[in-house]
Amino acid sequence: MTVLLILATFIVFLAIDFFYFRKRVAQPVKVATRQPVTVPRLQPAVVAGFEVPENLRYHLGHTWALSESPNLARVGLDDFAARLIGKIERLALPQRDRWIRQGQTLLTVYRDGGKAEIVSPMEGIIANVNEAVVKDPSLALRDPYGEGWLVTVQSPDAKTSFRNLLGGAVARKWMEEAVQRLLARIPVVAGEPAVALAQDGGLAVRDLIAHLPDQDWTELTREFFLS
Repeated sequence: MTVLLILATFIVFLAIDFFYFRKRVAQPVKVATRQPVTVPRLQPAVVAGFEVPENLRYHLGHTWALSESPNLARVGLDDFAARLIGKIERLALPQRDRWIRQGQTLLTVYRDGGKAEIVSPMEGIIANVNEAVVKDPSLALRDPYGEGWLVTVQSPDAKTSFRNLLGGAVARKWMEEAVQRLLARIPVVAGEPAVALAQDGGLAVRDLIAHLPDQDWTELTREFFLS
């Protein structure tokens, strides 16, 4: 009888311990979770009707450079150059492995019997040429900051080249001044510009020279492209 009483007591204690343990384990455990970091998406800034993405650096001759690695940069036309060129009948880009200096002619475009030369924002060796632009030159005008890039440049001293380029507030101020110089060429009638260079949405029209019939395209591009 005593043995049965001991066994019964033991079973009761086991039952109490089991239910107490379950209650303890069932309590939810609060785990600190790391909140996802939201990285703001960089949006192209629009300055006086022209897109000036802030992740790029700009040459005074209206080309841009983007660092892809410590010694490699992607290069293209800026939005101002694309809209001023307007249309391309054909173009000439340097061959791979050619050395080019900052400020030296990188691209030559031909239109209506005239030509415009665009300078390089970087110094170094031409590492790659955008074959899509070679096949379809208008791509450089339709999407100058994207698929219309021109070349990549392997630059042994990329830091020096980038230090000579414009960025941030300085680039925005420079673009404003360039647009003011362009607007100064538009005749004024009754206190208003004779033609409007802005379209719906605030961006400048494409093929600006078509809206400036009294201006010489070759002369205008030479002035703004520093060529």
